[in-house]
Formats: sequence, C-alpha cells, structure tokens
Amino acid sequence: MGYTENEPAQPLTIESLRREFLERGELPGGLRPSVLRSWQRCERLGLDTSERGRLINSTRADLMLARERNATLLSHAGGVMEHLYEQIRSSGSMILLADASGLILHGIGDPSFVDRASRVALQPGASWGECERGTNAIGSTLIDRAPVEVFGMEHYLDCNGILNCSAAPIFDSAGELLGALDISGDHRNAQPHTLGLARMGVRLVERRLFESEHARQALLAFHPRPEGVGGLQEGLLAVDADGEILAADPQARSLLGLGSGRGVRLGSFANLFRSGFGTVIGRAARDPGALIELELRSGARVFARVRVSPAWHVGAQMAQPGRGRAMRGADPARSAGQAVTLETLATGDPALQFTLDRCAKVIGRKIPVLIQGESGSGKELLARACHNSGPRADGPFVAVNCAAIPEHLIESELFGYVGGAFTGARKEGAIGRIQQADGGTLFLDEIGDMPLAMQARLLRVLQERCVQPVGGSEPVPVDIALLCATHRNLGELVRAGQFREDLYYRVNGLTAALPPLRERTDLRQLVRRLIDASRNHPEPRAITVDASAMRLLEAYAWPGNIRQLQNVLEVALALLDAHEERILPEHLPEEVQGASPVTRVAAAAPASASAMSPATLPLRGRRPKDIDDAMIREALERFEGNLSAAARHLGVARNTLYRRMGCDY
Repeated sequence: MGYTENEPAQPLTIESLRREFLERGELPGGLRPSVLRSWQRCERLGLDTSERGRLINSTRADLMLARERNATLLSHAGGVMEHLYEQIRSSGSMILLADASGLILHGIGDPSFVDRASRVALQPGASWGECERGTNAIGSTLIDRAPVEVFGMEHYLDCNGILNCSAAPIFDSAGELLGALDISGDHRNAQPHTLGLARMGVRLVERRLFESEHARQALLAFHPRPEGVGGLQEGLLAVDADGEILAADPQARSLLGLGSGRGVRLGSFANLFRSGFGTVIGRAARDPGALIELELRSGARVFARVRVSPAWHVGAQMAQPGRGRAMRGADPARSAGQAVTLETLATGDPALQFTLDRCAKVIGRKIPVLIQGESGSGKELLARACHNSGPRADGPFVAVNCAAIPEHLIESELFGYVGGAFTGARKEGAIGRIQQADGGTLFLDEIGDMPLAMQARLLRVLQERCVQPVGGSEPVPVDIALLCATHRNLGELVRAGQFREDLYYRVNGLTAALPPLRERTDLRQLVRRLIDASRNHPEPRAITVDASAMRLLEAYAWPGNIRQLQNVLEVALALLDAHEERILPEHLPEEVQGASPVTRVAAAAPASASAMSPATLPLRGRRPKDIDDAMIREALERFEGNLSAAARHLGVARNTLYRRMGCDY
C-alpha cells in the first residue's frame, strides 16, 4: 500500500525505498510524492548522498545584506517565531526563517538542538536551497510553493537524516514568494502537528505583512462562515476610499478563487460584491465591529467585518468627504489599538502594582530600569508602557533582543557601520539600533545574553552618550532613555565572570520585578482583557468563561506565563462554534484540562505549630503581626531584595509582604 502525502515511511521502509531509488534506479511506489519529486531533482543535480552537500555558508557581510534586503519580513516574522517557540519550547526543536533563495536569516530554538543542528549547518547564514542541501523542507517548499514535511532519511543527504523538518512558504499580497518558515527537530521526536504549527505561523506573518503594507486602506476581513471572521482562516482585502480593491492576501485569493501575481487586476469593490462599498462603510460606521453579510457576484455569500485606521479616515475625508463624515462614528481605538501605559497595565494584582508604581516614579529622571521576570511574563510590554507613560512617548521605541541576534552581527546591529567598513558592506553604511533610538527609548531585551566584548562597547556608550559606528572615526551623540530586561540573575552572572560588574551597575538603576502568572491574583481580570483584545474574539457576542474552565485556568501553573495564557485563549476562542458564548473545559488544551491545583503552601503545618517560633511558622500558619520590621529587613538583605524569596523565607504570602512594606515598613 502506498503512503499518503502526510504519512512518512517507517524507518525500515525508507531504507528499502532509498535502495530501490539510489541503487536500482527504480521509482519507489511507497514514497510520498513530494519527497519522490525532490529525490529526482537531486539526482539530476548530481548530488552525492554520502557527502555534506554543496556547502554555501555566507560571510557576515552576506548575511547582513540578506537581512537588510529582507528587513520587512524579518521585522514581522520575529515576533511570530518567538510566539511559535513558546509552543515547542523544551521539545528539542528550533524555528527558522529563510529568504526566497533558501538562505537562513534567523533562528531560535532549544540550545541542545541548536548545537546539534549547527553540525549540519542548519543555522543563520547557511543556504538550504535544494540544489545545495538536497531534499529538505526549506528547499523543497520553496520549489513546490506548498507546505512540505521531510522526515529523517527522507532527506536526500545522509548527514541530514538526524532531522525532522516541516516548512511552509511565505507569500506577499501579490502572490510573490518571500521565503519560508521552518520547524526542525530531532528525527526521533516527530510530532503530528508540527506542519500545522508552521502553517499557522506563516498565516500570522502574511497577515502582519499585509496589514502593515496597507495600513492606510480600509481592510475587509471575510469568510464564508461567520465564526471564521477574526480567525486565521479569514481573507483580507485592502480597499481605498474610491472603492478600488488594491490587494488581496493569499487567504483571500484562495477563498475567492483569484490568481496570484502582480498581473492580476482585482478591480473595484462593486465588481466583486453586489453591495456598494459606500453602503458597507456606512453600516460599519453605525455599528463598528459588526458582521456584515455580503453577496458575491458569483452568488456565494460571505460574512465580513471592516477595519480602518486613523490614517484611512484622513485619506477618506480628503478623497470622499461624504464617506469621511460617515466614518467619524467609528471607534479608532478598535482598529488602531491604544498605546499601552503603566495605567492600562494595572489589573489589581498588588505585586504588579508595586512594580508599576516604582516605575512611574523614575520615568523621565534618566534612571535606567532593569526589568526582571520569567519568559512570557510581559517584560517588553512593561518596557513599552514605561516609554508611553513618560516624556519620550512621542520619540522612537527601539527594541533589541540581545539573545536573538547572531553574535557576529550584534556589533553592526547595535552600533551601525560606515560605508566600506568591511567587504560587502553597503556603500552608504547603516545606522545602528542605538542611534535609531535617539530622542526616545532603547530597550535591550535579554541583556544577560550579550557577549562580553559588546558589553564593553555598550558601557562606553552609556558613559559618554556617544556611539561610534563600525569603521567610523567620529563618535555620534545620542540621547536615549535605557530600559533593559532579563530572565537571568545578573548578579550571579557577574560573580561567574559572564557579565561586567561596571555595566551591571549602569543598567540596574531601578529593578522592576514582574511576578510570574502563577503568583498573581488578577488571573480573572487578565483573562477578560485578553479575550476582549483577541483577534479571534467573535464580536459582537459577549464571550464568557465557564466556572469549571476558570477553575482549570486558576489551577494551572502557567510555565509560559501571560504569553502562554494568551495562546490558550486564542485557541479556545477559535474553537468556539457560531452559537457558543462560553469557553468550556473542552476548549482548553489537554495540559490545562489535566492541571493539578497549584501548590501555594510552602510546607504542611506540623501538629504543634503553636510551639514554633515566628521565623519558622509555615505559610497560612503565619500571622502578619508575627513579623516585625527587623525580620523583613533581614530577609530582604539575605535574598538581595528578591521579594518572592523573602516572602517564602518568612512563611507568608508575597502579597502580605507587599502590604506590610507599604504600610509598616
């Protein structure tokens, strides 16, 4: 029996299929068609399965130029890759972004697998086009222009048999191929949903690219089913104030049966739909966010929702005054989004409020803030809130993930370079991220992962407030507010010689500690806010969370913190049927459904608790009045200001310690 396109051959079978093809020149019937086509292409190219392929690894300059050419793709794909990585963290996998030629631009993954992958050059700067590396998911998906999986020894080159790879192509609004998103892992740990995850990531990237490119147009999101609007399967049309359809994203082209390529003319809104665009805009103005049923000229019906930005309002009023007035009733915040501030982050948790209040007092005072918290706890969100709440809110906010930039590129990324600084450099040079933040805020995320050599250069910038581009001789003055973040203990890194002590004191003006989600008291408020803000929220229905589902959410430990909670709710909303208005336990992932209650007791109370001293009373057995100021001071000194550790040591809830510090201490 032959195998389907989605079913890999078993290990013993694939070995026999390879012998049939490579040794006897036969076409194995049990091989998936996409893999067989690729093997045939590799054979015609003359690739030798026993070699490592035609290794074409780019120089630093080549990679930098490729990243510059694909800057827009990188900027929109980076966040999606981090989002996907949270789904596969600790699974021995990595996520890769390649350009249209197969050159890997960026990668993020588990350190143990990243090291193994580097042995076969699966890393930024390496070209994984099929003609160089044989059958592989990146190269094959770029040729087939369709999602591809390659398992183990289905890779044409023997050395790549250690991999399982799933990739999907990325297209722009005109149907032009931009690159590929790939999820690769150990061949022994195949996961059935990896390709679906890659396809979901591509859909998110394509949607972000489309929305960014057409921010000045009205966006019509539509789907044949009402519950599909707001989800990943919706199509997007960009329409100008005259009712001309300027672009359709790949999903819209698929739903409408439109061809791809820049030669395909989309025409006017009226040519596609029986309703006029002015009528649709008028209905959207009267009821922003409402679903509108539209009939296509073909007779098919779809459900749609209109989204517009303030920029479109201006353009519409200039081109079509009547339509502009009609749209003034729309709520710009619904489509454009409101800037996050320290005030909007407040959701009632005392520990978080303590941090927000401390940040509010130092904003605008040239005091650097070091944000500490676990992965997914909202460090960049707090950084943006600090920027938007201060006097530099109108200036640029430049975020740099120090752990995501390849070490050989971080110098030029941060400091920029002058023309001719190195072979392959652009003749006009490039401005670094620090200089881009001039007049605003520079946010250095995961600063604990910055190489020591770069730490010395950053220290000089912070001391002299000047930046010197690579290859330049003249320093450039910069005026920046500095925010940093890390999930690592910088004090321990200093003691281990992995972080400069002088830089530590430069960046650690105020420590802003973000509590992990499992310790926060505002989970219900967070759930409500995340549901209301979700793109998958099927408005205008008021979605609630069933009490049984909320108990599961409260019992779960949330190792991925708020980012994981957001992902869980996005999936739950997408699983709701059209008539459903409550999130039930069956809409939640299995690991959440099977959650055991979070242990919030430090130790079980012994039978003779009354005979114990205040310093040894267990949690819930300790009364606040049993703790005096001296004990609080001693605990804070002992644990270097770590409030969570101090609270555990004292045997009280951390919120109790916060209240005591606010009232008595």
